[in-house]
Amino acid sequence: MDRSDPTAPAVRIGGDLAFTTAAPLRTEVDRLLAQTPQTLVLDFRDLLFIDSTGLSLIVHAWRDGQRGGTAIQLRETPRFLATILDMTGVAGLLSRPQPDRPTTGPSARV
Repeated sequence: MDRSDPTAPAVRIGGDLAFTTAAPLRTEVDRLLAQTPQTLVLDFRDLLFIDSTGLSLIVHAWRDGQRGGTAIQLRETPRFLATILDMTGVAGLLSRPQPDRPTTGPSARV
């Protein structure tokens, strides 16, 4: 975890991101998104393998980030992951523009 930039915490993901290993990462992503940073960085420089559970975790982070106004940025994406993201359409999803950050207080719309 890199918290040197409080507006963009980074989570470094290595090894296998699969059904048997994804739960702790999802917990950490949810915890960080609850703090509504401007950007959440997912650093995949040490990733060796990803299955559909790992891919769904990326989509989950994007969806919840959209709801809370946090952009999801992928860093150091290995070629095999970039190919999977492109083939599944997730790359296009991640490149969608970020909506305006929600406001809080009495004037906020629900």
